[in-house]
Amino acid sequence: MNPRIKNFHLILERHGLDGLIVCLPANISYLTEYASRDSYLLVSKKQNVYFTDSRYIEEAKPELKGMARLQKVNGSSFKIIADSCLKLGLKRIGFEERYLPYAEYKKIESLLGKKTQFIPTHSLIEELRQIKDPKELLRIRKAIRITVDALKFIKNFISPGKKEIEIGGELERFIRYHGAGSGAFNIIVASGPNSSFPHHISSQRKIEKNESVLIDIGVDYHGYKSDLTRVFFLGKINVLNLKIYDIVRRAQEKALEKIRPGIKTGEIDKAGRGYICQKGFGGYFGHNLGHGVGLEVHETPRISEKSHTVLEPGMVFTLEPGIYLPNKFGVRIEDMVLVTQKGCEVLTREGG
Repeated sequence: MNPRIKNFHLILERHGLDGLIVCLPANISYLTEYASRDSYLLVSKKQNVYFTDSRYIEEAKPELKGMARLQKVNGSSFKIIADSCLKLGLKRIGFEERYLPYAEYKKIESLLGKKTQFIPTHSLIEELRQIKDPKELLRIRKAIRITVDALKFIKNFISPGKKEIEIGGELERFIRYHGAGSGAFNIIVASGPNSSFPHHISSQRKIEKNESVLIDIGVDYHGYKSDLTRVFFLGKINVLNLKIYDIVRRAQEKALEKIRPGIKTGEIDKAGRGYICQKGFGGYFGHNLGHGVGLEVHETPRISEKSHTVLEPGMVFTLEPGIYLPNKFGVRIEDMVLVTQKGCEVLTREGG
């Protein structure tokens, strides 16, 4: 049996559950090591059942052989799921409270009946996903390699007169030609004052001479994501822009110095944010310092002031301090780091 599912059976035992209905695609993909689409997974010691429809059933057969029974959905998926639980005699069944819509929860609960407990759970699988195994790290490194190469390529393409959307299109073409299945998210190309919007939607705006261009890009490589942000300067760099860039760069360095096993994630955020506040720009940095990356581009651990997750070797996350001056410009420097036995490795440092 797949060792991830085998290990998860032990977690079910610890939580007093007979089974768990998994509906988040990333969680199903993690447990099965198969790209989940439009499916549900029932995990139990008695039997694992994968529910999907005619579009995916044949594709899934060789991938899940010996791991889960495939149940073709033809009609109400909720009735089929409930019937499978009842036939297996499961009495305490968990579900992912953050991902199962309320209407679906109520439907399955009613079909299970009063003799079965339908119990909300939180982050049982996500906690496992925080620690990347060697196979996962290989895919993340490949995703990063494609991203780094894309940014090196675009350096020579960016010039005054080019549109943001045009640059984004070239990046999209490059990453697909070099092995990415897709972008991890919509590529952000933000020029001049548009860079003061942290999640700007790339527009028809033409880049002007002597202004900065912020690019936030990530790719999907066999399900695993990358996330990297760089700022490019065209022509003469104004003094304020250079000052802000240096503060953001130094804030990231302060955060990096804190990373090692045993440290709480809130301390890392405090180190980077504290430096920006010390320099008088705390009011212009509103988002978290970073986030985990893996099967999802935003996953645990969260690198935020309120997070108390303790770092362990194998965790992968971003560090992305930023300062955004309204109607002027914004600067964000984002790298991905891996927690090692003694500290950390900056996976994206060669990205420029």
